[in-house]
Amino acid sequence: MSLKPTVSNTDHTQGNSNADLVIVEYGDYQCPYCRAAYPVLKELMSQFGSQVKFVFRNFPLSEMHQYARPAALAAEAANLQGKFWEMHDAIYENQQELNENFLMKLAEKLNLNIPQFKTDIENTELADKIDADFKSGIISGVNGTPSFFVNGKKFNGGAEDLLQLLNENTVS
Repeated sequence: MSLKPTVSNTDHTQGNSNADLVIVEYGDYQCPYCRAAYPVLKELMSQFGSQVKFVFRNFPLSEMHQYARPAALAAEAANLQGKFWEMHDAIYENQQELNENFLMKLAEKLNLNIPQFKTDIENTELADKIDADFKSGIISGVNGTPSFFVNGKKFNGGAEDLLQLLNENTVS
């Protein structure tokens, strides 16, 4: 399966924006497998961030994870204040404490403008962005989280496999 739509400027990216290697993760903030992948992806980016463009797309499995969508909304709201990755990381690092109150605490900890954050969380445009990410995952053949795409092609493996692949194929 291939990635649809392709990565664009509406996506959340980190690393080298001009890299030849583009990794897309479809993730759910309450998924234990995504939580397990998170430190591996951090390691991958610390080693290969200069050679990789990493993209995160929302794929909240709301039926299984009641806080996945509120967490995605919180990350999108943080993004409007330039703190998407900080919120993304904070949620995964504190996943066991996830609930609406805790998301508000994280926003305070990240020094976000709280009245703005509360307004933004209700913003239908953010909900639409999450829905668009989710739909793109469905169209691209995502059936669980985390799901990875490498240069637009579905990657059949986990974060550890990605890291191993890069370790094997990178000459430093």
